[in-house]
Formats: sequence, structure tokens, C-alpha cells
Amino acid sequence: MPDLPLLGAAMMTRDLAGMQDFILGENRDLEIQDFIEAELLDGDWKSVADQTRKLLDGHTGRLGIHGPFWGLNIANPDYDIRAVVTRRFLQGLEVCEYLGATQMVIHSPYTTWDYNNLDNFPARGAYDRVLENCHKTMGEVVHRAESIGVTMVIENIEDKDPDIRRILADSFNSRAMAVSIDTGHAHYAHGSTGAPPVDYYIRRAGNRLEHIHLQDADGYADRHWTIGEGTIRWHEVFRSLAELTSNPRLILELRDKAGILPAVAYLSNLGLAR
Repeated sequence: MPDLPLLGAAMMTRDLAGMQDFILGENRDLEIQDFIEAELLDGDWKSVADQTRKLLDGHTGRLGIHGPFWGLNIANPDYDIRAVVTRRFLQGLEVCEYLGATQMVIHSPYTTWDYNNLDNFPARGAYDRVLENCHKTMGEVVHRAESIGVTMVIENIEDKDPDIRRILADSFNSRAMAVSIDTGHAHYAHGSTGAPPVDYYIRRAGNRLEHIHLQDADGYADRHWTIGEGTIRWHEVFRSLAELTSNPRLILELRDKAGILPAVAYLSNLGLAR
């Protein structure tokens, strides 16, 4: 059992109060998700962060946050909007530094439309424009992340191409950019748009994968069900994870936090994780 991978979880600070034994008992990886809202980032976010730190006293597991994402496309071509996006992510990194978090989840800019249309332009020009816009938006952010020891992990949202976020992360040539996979998002793309299955996303990310959101789904929508309630093939997911040496954070991201302990029990009973 101790050799099985150790599961972590994503939650708001208000949820953490009831999950301290679970998180601190084995120093599990944790992702705090309060700081996705612009209103909080522009307001008294330190009071929330102080409460987080108080609840995590003595925690030695890896800590991360989910960065802001509502309406924020890191490939936005409008320079005025890019400035707002850049500022939001710099605010997220300020939170990371204050908390001592070493990872921040950001969202992929790629859509299903992109998959069908980026090749509809000569000489990969559309691909290059997306990368150029991402670098204009995130260049300062990446430099700041490097200086405080934070890695930003790019999470698949609509991504049908399992390679495209790895290519984006690699284009920065920085330890501050890596890859994240959300199992439910990948399963949605597989079931609804004809993308590869979840384990293919993991294998194609390879050791650039440093974070994974574990949630179950039905291949139709972004369910965030507890593990075992959907149709993801978990044995193959964990077989593919076992091939990696990057030690990605295995973060249960469930809509109902009451499903965290049952999810751990389910995967433990299968002999896949603890």
C-alpha cells in the first residue's frame, strides 16, 4: 500500500477546515481554488490566504493554487485585453509567493474550433500566431514565476490534440511552464469530439506532465463526479501514470467534496492509489 501513489485534492479554504486530517495526516498534495475570482484578487485576498496558512500549519506536502481563468485567454490577440490577462496571472503568482505555493494551474487557449481550423492557413501561420500571442501575454508572468520558484501547468479544456499544450509549454523553454491534464476534460473530448482516450493524453504529455486533475465523467460533459461514477478506464490511467518519472501531483477535483474520501477508497480498493 505505501508504494501506491498518494492522492491529493483540490478545494476551497472553507472546505479545508473539514479535511485537515485527510490532508495533513499524510501531507497530501493540495490545490487551493479560492483565488480564481477577480473580485477576490482585487480585494482582501490576504485574509483568505492567512486562513489557508493557519489551517495548513505543519503541512509539508506540495501546495498549489488554481489560477484565475474566467474570461482569460492567454492567446488573446487584443493587446489591451492581454494586459488584463497578464495582470491577473501576476496577481495569482503574488498569492503563490505569499502562501508558499509552488504550482499554479492555468487554462489552455486551444479550442475544438482550433483543432479543425488552424491547419486551414498556409505554413502553420495560425499555430505560430497562437504561440506568439501566448508569449506576449505570458512572457512577464513566466519570468516572475521563475524568480519565485513556481511552475505553471497548462490544463486541457477543449483540447482535442493531446500534444498541443506540451508544444506550447516547451516553446517557453522554461522550468516555469509544464503540462496539466484534467481527466474529465480529456474524456469529454474523447466522447464528444473524437479525441484520444485519457491515457493517450498522459502518454503524449510524458514527463512534461506535472499535475493532473482526477475526476470521473461520462464523455459528454464536464461532470467532476467522484471516481467510479463515470466511464473513465482508471486502470489504464494509472498504468500510464506509472510510466512517468515526473511525479505529477494527483489532485482529486470533485464537484462534491464529500466524494473525496469515497474516491480515495475506490482507487485504494482497486490497488491503484491511496
